Amino acid sequence: MRFSTSIILSGLLAIGFAAPVTNRRALAVQAYNDFQVSDGVAGNALAEVQAKFPIPADLASVSAADQKVISDARQVAESAETDGFNPAIAAATGDAKTALTNGKIKNKVLKLQLEVLDLQISQAKGKDETSQIAAEQKKLNTNIATDKKNAGQPSQSVPFSG
Repeated sequence: MRFSTSIILSGLLAIGFAAPVTNRRALAVQAYNDFQVSDGVAGNALAEVQAKFPIPADLASVSAADQKVISDARQVAESAETDGFNPAIAAATGDAKTALTNGKIKNKVLKLQLEVLDLQISQAKGKDETSQIAAEQKKLNTNIATDKKNAGQPSQSVPFSG
């Protein structure tokens, strides 16, 4: 009996697709303006963050390089809040102030989600971060609720280098 090349290739492809997938995709280092989620409308900040920072369910499998990208992005988002959003909101009025405030809340969701992920990854790798995770998750939940409460309202980012 002769096996055709196409049957053999089909079998190899099936085995390849059935093989376990490891965390091969590294997160890319990006400028803040490329990973920020503050533009658009309020209401879906967490999903926007998750789309920008896709992390596997097995947090212990996250590479040290990807964890550093997450940690660095969190620090930049925090700087954007203090050095970008806070002065811009203080100088704005009316609808512009509302849009910037919504953008700041979305930025806080970004910052806090990245902080929680960073802590959860460290915990998955053996470091006890339980109390810090709980504290940051509480802040994150508060900001997610505020973002959802403002759903549909305009949201504005600030130009920020980072």
